[in-house]
Amino acid sequence: MKKKRIAAILIGLALVALVVPVWADTSPNEGTLEQIGYGTGSVVGSVVYFPVKASFCLLGGLSSIYTSLFVGPKATHEVLSLSCRGNWAVSPHHLKGEESLTFIGDVPGDAPPSAPNVEPEVSQ
Repeated sequence: MKKKRIAAILIGLALVALVVPVWADTSPNEGTLEQIGYGTGSVVGSVVYFPVKASFCLLGGLSSIYTSLFVGPKATHEVLSLSCRGNWAVSPHHLKGEESLTFIGDVPGDAPPSAPNVEPEVSQ
């Protein structure tokens, strides 16, 4: 019984520690109740989101084993990057719509192809 109580206190402190730094960069137009609401929403959202993201990353890690056997190291790196990168927690910025929540990560070094630089011809 005592172990459960200590575990609950540690989890509560960890959740509060996640929310406190976010309150420091709030806008002056935001009231205390809004800050508390976004912080609480962030914690509750993260409690639900984190296990799903961890499961997705774990499945990506397991599938990367098969990928490395049959396809090669480049594809293995891509599978791991896509499954384990991205956001691992929901922040108040995500809830406000200031940032997008990225579930599937990017492969480092992969940049979207850019349009060719074509200058318009000037006729005289």
